[in-house]
Amino acid sequence: MRHEDLPAAEQDALDAATFRRLLAHLDANRDVQNIDLMILAGFCRNCLGKWYAAAAEEHGIELAPEAGRERVYGMPYADWKRDFQAPATPEQLTAMGARANR
Repeated sequence: MRHEDLPAAEQDALDAATFRRLLAHLDANRDVQNIDLMILAGFCRNCLGKWYAAAAEEHGIELAPEAGRERVYGMPYADWKRDFQAPATPEQLTAMGARANR
């Protein structure tokens, strides 16, 4: 069976379960820095938080952008940044610059 052959409710359930698994994976791998995600994939935890808030808005739900970030980080962003974000290395900054110039 293909994804598009499933009823919409089942597609939504699988999509939601996958998103929850992604968040759990990111939470279990806090050593992976946002800049590393941006370099490799072009998105990071902050992007996911923005997308979450945008999806809420698309569904007519008022959700502060910070609430979207908290959903992704599992805590206030300031706490995550203080406890888990390392300063970017020169190599990371170079790689990020190269990605931006593609």
